[in-house]
Amino acid sequence: MSVLPLVFTSGWASGVNAYAVVLLLGFFGATGLSDEIPETLQRPEVLITAGVLFLCEAVADKIPYVDSVWDSVHTLIRPAAGAWVGALLAGQSASLSDLAAGVIGGSTALASHAVKAGSRMAVNASPEPFSNVIISIAEDLGVGGLVTFAIFYPEAAAIIAAILLVTGLITLYFLASRIHRFLRRRAQRREERRLAEREGGPPG
Repeated sequence: MSVLPLVFTSGWASGVNAYAVVLLLGFFGATGLSDEIPETLQRPEVLITAGVLFLCEAVADKIPYVDSVWDSVHTLIRPAAGAWVGALLAGQSASLSDLAAGVIGGSTALASHAVKAGSRMAVNASPEPFSNVIISIAEDLGVGGLVTFAIFYPEAAAIIAAILLVTGLITLYFLASRIHRFLRRRAQRREERRLAEREGGPPG
């Protein structure tokens, strides 16, 4: 069986929460629920590191504006994780080249990361803070549920991931004005902070 559907789904999920993907795949491999998971993802140090970082993300991802800073930091990390996991999965099954799997996993992760980060900017443009918590929980549950589903029904999971990705990109297009408002507000805050530091500094 081709590992391509699992690579695609894990790539999409990595763009949303890469640490959850590593943690779940490693767990499924370590418990013997799947033979498709490489031993690298099952190593205790990998699982512990992914678990700790997952807990950090679970907190940061629910705080307004902190979530966007966290997303900015992970602009390279999530696609890299998607490519890494994809290449490992391909190496384990030998049904797809490592390079192709890395490109698919990384590019899919980059696209879903863009949707996640852009959506959070749009949410942060509104004054109330509760949407961040709701969206973050929904993302965590979605990643966990779809990765678990992909272990047993990879083709169906890949179709769902593709639908979610396309829908997210379309939604992102319509949220462009809110994202622009967020970026303008953040730039304004930086300018106000800079002016405040300048005024509060020692006299020249």
